[in-house]
Amino acid sequence: MSTTAKEVLLNAFNMNCVGHIHHGMWTHPQDRSTEFNQLSYWTELAQLLERGLFDGLFIADILGVYDVYQQNIALTARESIQLPVNDPLLLVSAMAGVTQHLGFGITANLSYEAPYPFARRLSTLDHLTQGRIGWNIVTGYLDSAARAMGLNEQIGHDRRYDQADEFLDVAYQLWEGSWEDDAVLADRQRRIYADAQKIHKVIHRGEFYQVEGYHLSSPSPQRTPLLFQAGSSARGIQFAARHAECTFVNHATPEVMKAQVDKLRTAAVAAGRQRQDLKVFMGVGVIVAPTAAEAQDKYREYLRYASPEAGLAHFSSSTGIDLSRFGLDDPIQAGPTQAIESVTQTYRGWTRRRLLEQHAMGGRYPLVVGDPQQVADALLQWVDQADIDGFNLTRIVNPGSYRDFIDLVVPELQARGRYKTAYRAGSLRQKLFRQQDRLPHSHPAAGWRPGAALPV
Repeated sequence: MSTTAKEVLLNAFNMNCVGHIHHGMWTHPQDRSTEFNQLSYWTELAQLLERGLFDGLFIADILGVYDVYQQNIALTARESIQLPVNDPLLLVSAMAGVTQHLGFGITANLSYEAPYPFARRLSTLDHLTQGRIGWNIVTGYLDSAARAMGLNEQIGHDRRYDQADEFLDVAYQLWEGSWEDDAVLADRQRRIYADAQKIHKVIHRGEFYQVEGYHLSSPSPQRTPLLFQAGSSARGIQFAARHAECTFVNHATPEVMKAQVDKLRTAAVAAGRQRQDLKVFMGVGVIVAPTAAEAQDKYREYLRYASPEAGLAHFSSSTGIDLSRFGLDDPIQAGPTQAIESVTQTYRGWTRRRLLEQHAMGGRYPLVVGDPQQVADALLQWVDQADIDGFNLTRIVNPGSYRDFIDLVVPELQARGRYKTAYRAGSLRQKLFRQQDRLPHSHPAAGWRPGAALPV
């Protein structure tokens, strides 16, 4: 399929909390995000997204709190800046039970997980969803999380990725290598549920992990969940090139994004994979109405509820820099931190005033405002010029933002032949890549399958 005919992929970007990306919008009278701890909030959202043929619900998560801005959590608590935040994994079974096709991308910080029980949790979800589970691999960026987990400070940025590489190797051995495909017989007559000769012990002796045991789950539809990753630093790109199937990247212009996408795909090829093995998503907010004038009116109304300062407090923890220390027009300068390296480098030298303007809607993600045709034009420009594959669509007013997009933008994209009109059969991986349920042989996880040559 040519680049200009690429079908747009779409995830809803959400979080098991009140304030996610567009801070302050929880105060809007039509926003329901304060109901996040009610199951019906999530099951109704999942059904809405499936009506709109969304590929997935991508659920962000953090461990720790945003306590860098003003060196406390006063604003974080007042504006509910991802606090309180509940566990995303526990939402999936209920949402899967009321849908048939919607995928679920779950964020989990491997820095504070153990591979052995974690692999079982995701295998369980992959079974229960019939192959609709994905894992957004993160290594964390908050010092508050490190302290809460008993450390004095975070492990260094690149060192966290070293640990992540080994974590994935252990997980691959459990998911791909411990059980053969035909190990489960479920033979009532012979009283043999599983053939012990086809269940293999994983023995791993590494720098970070020591594991000896059998995977506790039998092979799930995908075995290894669909793998998401969002790092854009040099070390993050190296990690994505080896492991990721979907990456989450943001840049200010299609030209800059295109360079990043090329870098990612080239790195994947250098790692022995194919360019098409990597799907690239960008985060975006959309405000749409039947006419451009109505969309602008809606945008101006939303601005009254948004909190730029709350967005700045969120950003402070992303960079590890207390932005409250700077005057409105002082260039922001700080030494190295262990936070999100790519974000810190991108915004070095900006002023607080400029950041507040950027965070007018409570967050820094690109925002598209217009009628259905204008929104479709803008989104397709990103896809065609930057060679991305799709979007993580943020919630501004929840669930109204998704409903507006489904009712107005989806039909426009479908009319242009750029968005599916029905779900394809199969697992989440099969739907996105139009291939088998399992990882391709070019992925390093395949080297751990029984009978395969072990990866170098």
